Amino acid sequence: MKKVGIIMGSDSDLPIIKKATDMLNSFDVPYEVHIYSAHRTPVEARNFALNARADGFGVLIAAAGMAAHLAGAIAANTTLPVIGIPCKSTCLDGMDALLSTVQMPTGIPVATVAINGGANAALLAMQILAVTDEELVKKLDDKRKSDAELVLAKDKKVMESL
Repeated sequence: MKKVGIIMGSDSDLPIIKKATDMLNSFDVPYEVHIYSAHRTPVEARNFALNARADGFGVLIAAAGMAAHLAGAIAANTTLPVIGIPCKSTCLDGMDALLSTVQMPTGIPVATVAINGGANAALLAMQILAVTDEELVKKLDDKRKSDAELVLAKDKKVMESL
């Protein structure tokens, strides 16, 4: 199975990345996590992206706040799918990061999840990997079914309480 590469711009993004790694761990999907900044370590970020395919990655997740150029910088240097996680910061409640992540020029796409959406980034990464992995498809289908059952159980409980 291909690995998921996770890059965060700062260790302050770790709580959001933990949501992604927890989800990947629950599906036994291999991953690596690195801190590379689009602005402070641009050479390292570029080298990671340039070598990602050869290093066994199938999809990349990039999390950053404020200027949030990391996902775009990574996407500019690979044709692997890149998923951006805009991170909430003290400024503008993460809207600046959301807009920086989602507004990519034609030819350099970045799939973008919600602000602080680490779990959904991991799920989307796994859906991408599942295109060629039937075992992963089954695990994702089972999770959807389990999630639906939880909602229906809550529905029943609410109906009984009223």
